[in-house]
Parts: sequence; structure tokens; C-alpha cells
Amino acid sequence: MTKKPNTQKRGERHSAAWGKRLGLVLLLVVGMASGQEEANSSQAMNPTKFAPDVARLLTQSGNSTQSVKVIVQYKSAPQAAAVTRVQHLGGKLNNSLSLVQGEAFTVPANSLTTIAADPTVSYISLDHPVKAMDDYTNAAMNVSAAWSAGYNGAGIGVAVIDSGINDNHPDLWTSNQQNSRVVYHQDFTGTSTYNSWGKQVYDTYGHGTHVAGIIGGNGYLSNGNYSGVAPNVNLLDLRVLDVNGAGSDSLVISAISKAITLKKTYNIRVINLSLGRPIFEGYASDPLCQAVESAWKAGIVVVVAAGNYGRLSVFGSDGYGTVAAPGNDPFVLTVGAMKTMGTFPRTDDLIASYSSKGPTTFDHVVKPDVVAPGNLVVSLDDPGSTLDIEYPGNEVAGNRSSHDYFTLSGTSMATPAVSGAVALLLEQHSTLTPDQIKARLMKTAYKTFPTSSTATDPTTGQTYTSYYDMFTVGAGYVDVNAAVGNNDLTSTTVGAALSPTASHNASTGKITLSNGNSTVASSSVVWGASTVWGTSVVWGTNVSGSSVVWGSSVVWGASTLSGFSVVWSTTTTSAASVVWGATSSAMGAFNQAIGEQ
Repeated sequence: MTKKPNTQKRGERHSAAWGKRLGLVLLLVVGMASGQEEANSSQAMNPTKFAPDVARLLTQSGNSTQSVKVIVQYKSAPQAAAVTRVQHLGGKLNNSLSLVQGEAFTVPANSLTTIAADPTVSYISLDHPVKAMDDYTNAAMNVSAAWSAGYNGAGIGVAVIDSGINDNHPDLWTSNQQNSRVVYHQDFTGTSTYNSWGKQVYDTYGHGTHVAGIIGGNGYLSNGNYSGVAPNVNLLDLRVLDVNGAGSDSLVISAISKAITLKKTYNIRVINLSLGRPIFEGYASDPLCQAVESAWKAGIVVVVAAGNYGRLSVFGSDGYGTVAAPGNDPFVLTVGAMKTMGTFPRTDDLIASYSSKGPTTFDHVVKPDVVAPGNLVVSLDDPGSTLDIEYPGNEVAGNRSSHDYFTLSGTSMATPAVSGAVALLLEQHSTLTPDQIKARLMKTAYKTFPTSSTATDPTTGQTYTSYYDMFTVGAGYVDVNAAVGNNDLTSTTVGAALSPTASHNASTGKITLSNGNSTVASSSVVWGASTVWGTSVVWGTNVSGSSVVWGSSVVWGASTLSGFSVVWSTTTTSAASVVWGATSSAMGAFNQAIGEQ
């Protein structure tokens, strides 16, 4: 979900999971002339074919000729005739998305009702813009033990779906500097690959290069001081974010499809998604979520940023319900951000107050799954990139120049740390399934936390209180040493480690966890009868204690009914539309959250 530089000057286009283009999309939704009669009639005819935000657009602008980017999913693989029908309505085909049986179009808003009337169409959603979610990391995660055992990620392919990877950096080459370990490049954006210095590079924004360094940099220019978690891993660069760090659902879906296609060729076992966007619908209908599920079912561990919205408190929600998509999907491994506090021991580490919290909007999935170091992380600089030029104060000198390394903060930085950990586990046990990797990392996570901690914004003086419940820290702090030393296995069934759902009983006021149709009681197993651990093991007595997880002052914020309603509502007017509104105050609060001490 997200990366951010350590600066208070950071502009809005670099601060949101979506950035400036989110504002444009939402303005389109609420600002066009309305055609309510026709749109309302269409929704009555096709009530299940429109994503909630498309339905709202139709309610207010069904007769508008203004262009809208959408993803149209079909009941089966779309035929040429289906594409032609949309084109005859003034539509332009942008991308074919076979992974979700869909096509990405730019269409006039007033054509949506006709498109939905096509009996081959199953669902229409907006092609949302996505945005990047922007040392002591290895020590905090106990990585050295895995290195000592000989694991460094060799032979494992990690697909980095991001702003690109500038493999001119020596840290991304083999130790003898003979070959780049970035074994594949593909640009899905169709935009310029020239940086601000006029040099042609694979990463013009700088985010993907930083992410790649956290996963697999070998510390060549720092005598090993700034090594990534899996310093011998192979990296695949699938560029979906432009010079401003902005992309779209359809580009990400196309990149995921390519990673699945290339899986056998490059032994791709991990996809890293340090990006995201707001949740507009349940994960079962969201094409972006369906794409990550396809990768998971293809045997690829998908690691996703939770988002950087933990400081947003809507009507007293205290940042709960702010996890971004596709981190809301129960299959994927969703990561929140910790602060190392500038020390090697992890005993004093604290949650970053900006790290997004669950439960997820609409579906109430328990997220994040784990947390990892993400604050003030030093990794690779991309000289001449947007971030490098705009934030020279974040540069960290290496053996070659002041442009060797760079400091960024956010769940975008915590996510690749976990991707690197996954690569180490897969090198150790190549037969582990994505669900087995996820379950092992959750079970073995470090679970000793304080009850709460505070962080004060140096600019505003505002203090934020974080509680260490399962909606904030998940199953705990990733511990690579413990994971490498563990041999417990979940079932090999795909989905065996689905993140559970939290359910609120309005009549009793109690909240329970469930996985599928079964309730997860404190004495039962979490992921099926063959699993060897229950809730007290996965989440630990500290992070699952009733006084912490279910305390009214924690889950729904400030003990207010309005805060509770925001987090637990299942309607389209819940946190999805409130938390993610393109208001300057919301974006400003997000800006203040990045790079805290």
C-alpha cells in the first residue's frame, strides 16, 4: 500500500494510496451533470452489474458524454464481437484482461447502461488509479540467522509490480558485478522512461528501485550495511507506475497476468505490491482482488501493503477500517509498518501510527496479517528520479556518491521486507504453498507488544494513540529466524490460510471471527482441522486478549456510536466513501503521518 519520504513537504500526489488522480476520479463521480431518471431505471434493470461507485456515477451523470475508464468483466472470455459492441458506443479498448475475463475501456458515461444490458457482461467497475504506498530492518526481523544457515534467496524470482527498477545500481548485480539480478523488464505504462536528468532508465519515479533494494539489494556500495533481506534473489521488473508514481487497476492486473505467465520461466514465487487504492466494493467483485487471487492460486505468494491511513479518524474511528485494496483480500499476505526506533533490538520497536488498520471496508476481513519494519528505511536511490530530485535531504551516501541510497517510510517499505522473508523460506522449502508460507509467518511472528503507544506529530503537535490489537499488528512482527526454524504446516488446500472475518452481533454486542461458514472460537483451530495451532497461538494472548481486541475504545474508536458505525457498516456510505473522500483534510492528515520518529 505505501511509501513516503521522511518530509513534511511531500505533495499530495505522492502521499495517497491513489494520489492526485483519486481527486479527479471522485470529482468526476460527484461533479458531472446528472441523468437520474435513465440511470435509476438502468440500476433497477441491472442491480448487480455495477460496482457501487459506478452506480453512484450513473445516479448523478448517466446522460453525460464525459469519458470514464472502466473494467468490464464478462461471464466467459470476451469475444471480438463484445469489444466491437462497446466500440460502436464510442468506447476505446485500453487493455485486454484475460485474467479476470475482462476488458479495460474508456467509454462515454452515457453508454454504461447499454453496455450493462449486454447479456454477456457480468460486472462493470471503474478502472481506478493506483498509487505507490510509500538500517535496522534485517536486525528487527532476525534475518541474520537465515543468512547464517545459507539462505539468501538464490534461485527465487520476485516480481516487483511498481514504478520500475533501475538496475544500474551495483547492489542489484551479482556479487562479482558480472550480471544484473533484474532478469526481466516490461513497461505497462506506455510513458516516458527518461528521468529528470534526461537519462533513459527503467524507473523514473524511484519507488520501485527502493522497494527492489529492500527485497534483494546486496549492499555492494555500503560494505553490506544496507543489504536487502534476500540479497541473492532474482527480480522481475513489471512497471505499472509512471514518473509521478500513478497507475491504474488495469495496468496492475496486466502485470499480474504477465507474472503468472512467466512463473515457470523465472521461478516467480513472490509478487510484491507496494501500492494500492481505496476499497470501493467487496473483494469478491473487485477485479484487482480477483487478479491477486488468481496469482495466489497459481502458486505465487502475493505480498501487499496495508496502506498509510492509520491516522485518519472519521467520526471517531481512530484509523480503523482503512486498509487499502488489494490488501483487503483474504488470500494475500497484507503488511503493516513498524518503527525500529533507530536501534537494533526489536524489543523497543513500535507500530507506525500511519499504518492502516482493519477490519476491511465492506467485508470486515481481519487485516493486516503481519507487520514489518517500514519507517525511515534506507534502501537504493534512483538518481534523477522524481523522488530523488524532490527530496535531496533523503539521500544517504554510499561508497560511490551521495546518490547511492535513500530513506523512505511507509507500508510500501514494510512489504518488500516480507517479500524478501518469503523468498528465504521458499529457498529453504521450495514445496511450500502460498497458504503454508502465510500461516508459518503468522504463527511464528513475534507477539510481545505494549498495550498502546503514542506518536506526536512535530509539525502539528497532534498526538496519535495506537493499540496493539489484531486489526493493528495482525499476527505480529515477522521473525525470519523463528519461521526458518518452524516445520508446522497448514493444509495444502488453496485458501487454507484465508484471513478470517470479524462479525458483529448487534443484539449481543459481541464480535466473533469466522472463516467461511465456521466460527473461530478461542479453543478451536484457525485454518482447519489439520492445522496445529489455534487463535491463541496465531495471535498470542497479548494481541488477542479480549480487553485489547474487543474493547470499545479500541475497535471503533473513542467509544462513539458514530465511529463504530463507520467501521462496521456494510453499506456504500460507510468508511469506503467517508475515509477515502478526496478532501484536503484527509490527504493532509496522511501527509503528516509519514516518516515519524
